Amino acid sequence: MAQLKKSPLAPKKSPSILAVNGVRLAAAEAKLRYQGRKDLMLAVFDEQTTYAGVYTRSKTAAAPVEWCQRVTEEGGNARVLVVNAGNANAFTGRKGRDACQAVAEAAAKLTGCKVEQVLLASTGVIGEPLNASPINEALPGLLEGLSESQWDDAAQAIMTTDTFPKAASKTFDCDGASITITGIAKGSGMIAPDMATMLGFVATDAAISQKCLQEILTETVYNSFNSITVDGDTSTNDCVLAFATGAAGNEIIDSTADTRIDQFKACFQAVMIDLAHQIVRDGEGAQKFVTVGVKGAESDHAAHVIGKSIANSPLVKTAIAGEDPNWGRIVMAVGKSGEAANRDALKIWIGKQLIAVDGAVHPDYSEEGAADYMKGQDIDITVDVGVGVGHATIWTCDLTHQYIDINADYRS
Repeated sequence: MAQLKKSPLAPKKSPSILAVNGVRLAAAEAKLRYQGRKDLMLAVFDEQTTYAGVYTRSKTAAAPVEWCQRVTEEGGNARVLVVNAGNANAFTGRKGRDACQAVAEAAAKLTGCKVEQVLLASTGVIGEPLNASPINEALPGLLEGLSESQWDDAAQAIMTTDTFPKAASKTFDCDGASITITGIAKGSGMIAPDMATMLGFVATDAAISQKCLQEILTETVYNSFNSITVDGDTSTNDCVLAFATGAAGNEIIDSTADTRIDQFKACFQAVMIDLAHQIVRDGEGAQKFVTVGVKGAESDHAAHVIGKSIANSPLVKTAIAGEDPNWGRIVMAVGKSGEAANRDALKIWIGKQLIAVDGAVHPDYSEEGAADYMKGQDIDITVDVGVGVGHATIWTCDLTHQYIDINADYRS
């Protein structure tokens, strides 16, 4: 596949990525599919590290997802994370499971931990058996090259059709200790996470119990990764893993009633949303970043469904790509969502311009003004469906011909 040009929506400068005490990383070129670039990452965590996971609900989940789900259910601490790009190890049957076992056993032996303390993730082409040998051959060199500063290399190693690495960091003070939260993610196409080809890994040096970390991860996934869509397709490999090393030295947060958890959750959520936005901004062929706000729904869940209906509509997305304020397509997407909406009270804004009101076009609507607004890179669409107080925000991108070009050539 040809090298892709960096997305025009990419951040203008690389984010400042902070090391996390208790996490060491390395990346290497294992030549699993790509040539001349890193495609394998290893992370090793301090012994006391707790972890949490949220996984795809796809009925054709990949072997590494099933591996992580199984070891997560067994509980315990996390010591190692191995992630490869280029091969999803999905729909690979027993060979896929055997590959997971082989990599986990090799990583456990090298690091001196238990096999069930090794977490795995893969991304890339579906249906091709994963050869564990190149991975296992690269692991000793990765182990020797571990450092706390290689977050950027790790972010690059997990990319597939991504055009830029995705990372984010936040810090805050807790009990006199400085807490760091840093995350990386990959994703560009096959993006409509349903978790709880998107991967996310977030680490913190805070001391927090596994139970609290799992609750926070589950909640924040819904308002971040589960609130984005590029093309409406849920990957076989979607997963988000969170790790807490406890190395910052704060008194452990082990209850959701702990007042300190609010600040932790806010910073954790900020990192998750930042990463989610970067995935949309790197949507395959994307030229515009689109925010869909829904209010007046029966419930927040209903608003979420309506927002996804708008954001996933090929007709809405191609209109945005063509810079056409075709608000009739938004009406269509609201109506097909299956959620309650009052047609005769419906309101639609494109940017700050009220386009439709009381179920009809606004008398002062300016097609010229709306079309001019659509020429921008950041597009806001807001809908009030007029039946309640539920609200949600969904982020998406436009659908261009380049999306077809990329996916028609993906396996070449």
